[in-house]
Amino acid sequence: MSLPGDPLLSSPTNLRMGQFPDGPKVSELAAITWDAIIVGAGHNGLTTAAYLAKAGLRVLVLEARQRIGGACTIAEPFPGYKMGPCAYLAGLLHPSVIDELQLVKRGFHWTPAIAGMFVPFKDGKSIQFWDDDDRCDEEIRRFAPQDLTGFQALAKLKARVRDRLRPAGPDDIWLDPAPTREKIENRLGNDPLAFKMLFEWSMADMLDHFLTNDQLRYALLGQGVIGTNASPLDKGTAAVHFHHASGRMQGMPGQWGYVRGGMGMVSFLIADSAIEVGACIRTGLPVAEIMPGEGVRLQCGTRMQSKVVVCNADPNVALKLLGNHAEGNWARKVQGVPMKGCTVKLNVALRELPNFKSRPGVHENHHMGQVNTPLTHQEWQSSFNTMRAGELPENIWTELYFQTAHDPSVAPPGRHTMSVFAQYVPFEFANGKNWDQMRDQVRDRVINTISQFCSNIPDAIEHIQVLGPPDIEREVGLTGGHIFQGECMPDNLWEKRLAAATPMSGFYMCGAATHPGGSVIGVNGRNAATVILKGRGQV
Repeated sequence: MSLPGDPLLSSPTNLRMGQFPDGPKVSELAAITWDAIIVGAGHNGLTTAAYLAKAGLRVLVLEARQRIGGACTIAEPFPGYKMGPCAYLAGLLHPSVIDELQLVKRGFHWTPAIAGMFVPFKDGKSIQFWDDDDRCDEEIRRFAPQDLTGFQALAKLKARVRDRLRPAGPDDIWLDPAPTREKIENRLGNDPLAFKMLFEWSMADMLDHFLTNDQLRYALLGQGVIGTNASPLDKGTAAVHFHHASGRMQGMPGQWGYVRGGMGMVSFLIADSAIEVGACIRTGLPVAEIMPGEGVRLQCGTRMQSKVVVCNADPNVALKLLGNHAEGNWARKVQGVPMKGCTVKLNVALRELPNFKSRPGVHENHHMGQVNTPLTHQEWQSSFNTMRAGELPENIWTELYFQTAHDPSVAPPGRHTMSVFAQYVPFEFANGKNWDQMRDQVRDRVINTISQFCSNIPDAIEHIQVLGPPDIEREVGLTGGHIFQGECMPDNLWEKRLAAATPMSGFYMCGAATHPGGSVIGVNGRNAATVILKGRGQV
């Protein structure tokens, strides 16, 4: 769907599908002394570039792959279908980034998925957690009336903590480069439940505190381990849930939604902003070495000069590029970051949307939000333990999204897309087989899970792309296939996240490994730019 005078149609980056192989020759780029070189053109690296160039710095962005965006890009896995390798929904993109880089003027259009989350059960029951409070209360009252008060209390807890830590405006703690535990405690005041949610509870603990109905708890358990190598019964997973519920996009706290044209448009429009203020972006130019205070060396051997180098790649990649330039304590901290992915992404082309047995129909309200296929506590723990042993679990949790229910432009007429985010899967299989040998079995296990809840799956499927952790590592460049550049559990959040500034003078980090963590946020890149500009006396 395009709109009259649609700026997306004239987006320079969208017109070239995020590819920048042309421009000045490498020799010409090497003749320039840059103020900053950004290694990696993921959305955070592009954000850093946009802010630095806006401040008047001469900025060069180097991307090893042929297309910008990293995990948040647009590709065409099947002819006529535009889908991304990882990112599929927006909820944490920072309002400051949206406003200051003028993304809406450039064509950013976000449709909130007020249909919320739909969860079907094998016994024919189902529940839809609407993002509209009245409609959601009505569903809870129907499904588990004894838990309505507890469900409301849980929602109020999350809202209360969000308002204290992430108020709209400059006091948002995500704008602090490394907020300390003391600062967080001062913000929370005397609120023991808030402390438990942020630092102690597992997702199961939190749900047990507020809810009594087993199926209601099963429906929500997966929201504590999205992209996380942990069981929802593990301490700290309640904080993972809060991280994903703490957004304030377009004045709608905790809301997630769909970006018109696909999630990669976030990266593409940020790139437009950077280009407009003078940043130079080049794709297909992999960096072989980072030399803090001097610049970088490309794989072709050419050196690019800059006293400031900013790495958007994950910290393990940064460590390899730094080599002997890496300071010892910093290197050990990087090596201690948990970074082993356990998720598999399926991009699926459909003839029609899934027909859920518990609420029949192929274009219903529940297709407008997300769908979770639930697991019990025992199934979650067994699945996690099996994955940790290097085997494929019998039970797979899946989260489903349908971009075409909101935005048919990303598929051929009359066709649909389904993004499947599923866990757990091992990075390496204990049976000695690799992912190429196990891919079909993983695919079938995931699709069979979905088919238990749908009458037209797998019949409605036309194409499937399966991306396991090693594929994400290879295709996107994320070590271990971890989509957040490291766990977002309490032991790896806040001041414990890697800082933008490093002990290596002139070397900075700007990716998801830095505060505030993973997802499509952009403020990681903004924070890095702020630190750099402060060091230059420009803020």
